[in-house]
Amino acid sequence: MKAIRCMDWGPPDSLVLQDLPGLVPGSGEVVVDVRAAGVNFPDVLTVQGKYQVRPPLPFTPGNEFAGVVRAVGDGVRAFAAGDRVIGFTRTGAFAEQALAPCDALMPMPPGMDFDTAASITLTYGTSHHAVVDRGALRAGETMLVLGAAGGVGLAAIEIGKAVGARVIAAASSDEKLDVCRAHGADVLINYSTEDLREALKAATGGKGPDVIYDPVGGPYSEPALRSIAWRGRLLVVGFAAGEIPKLPWNLMLLKGASVVGVFWGEFVRREPAANLAAMREMLGWMAEGKLKPLVSKRYALADTAQALNDMAERRVTGKVVIVP
Repeated sequence: MKAIRCMDWGPPDSLVLQDLPGLVPGSGEVVVDVRAAGVNFPDVLTVQGKYQVRPPLPFTPGNEFAGVVRAVGDGVRAFAAGDRVIGFTRTGAFAEQALAPCDALMPMPPGMDFDTAASITLTYGTSHHAVVDRGALRAGETMLVLGAAGGVGLAAIEIGKAVGARVIAAASSDEKLDVCRAHGADVLINYSTEDLREALKAATGGKGPDVIYDPVGGPYSEPALRSIAWRGRLLVVGFAAGEIPKLPWNLMLLKGASVVGVFWGEFVRREPAANLAAMREMLGWMAEGKLKPLVSKRYALADTAQALNDMAERRVTGKVVIVP
């Protein structure tokens, strides 16, 4: 089988495409023929050795995929060859075959396509954990989403609307904001052309957002925090801008605000039952049409480096997938 391999830490262009032996499942494991693999910003960091978790070298990057079960190991009763499944693993998705423990898979809902199925675990899982669990967003509250046109940003917009909140989307271009509007955003802010604090003041009547969803970091975190409502919650999701902000602690004191960390991967490891319940809730919302993942581009396996570069340079709207 063909697989993308990270032989040493470096930029996406250092990845290589190799022919490897077919995978064989061990006890409790499943081998899946990958039909689509989701691309996420942590993939960019992982191949450079900059992510919180460093897999041993060499490895196949990519952690979310959808496909068809090829073979199952001893003790696997939940799946059989031919089943359509969604999977999430630490590594291994950017390949023609992926190996996963049985409990890292779930059945694909009837009627769902592979591209969509490969686009929901990390982005929607992260955003549900952030917005519903860590941020405790409630109906009638207001949430600001920074970097709103990215995969996790669009997911956060849709989840915010599903719980009955008012959502302000902030992004770097009018074209990206058009996508945010199509996914339910109530208010749009172009932070390349508008003063973020003034725009938030106008959009909230001076009250500020109750929840700030921040996967960007960099120069936008502090002005957003300065605008937060009393008892507001700033969700630290990631640092796509490349800079970890240094926030003045007195801002949290003055607003009675909380800064809340969001690490979905660790949540999945520590609280698998809670994550499974969240995924079931979201699949229900999808069936109701409340969540509509946007897959904006497909890449061949050989073009994985280009997909990661596009992600790193913030040229991606919604989700992109690799199709082996």
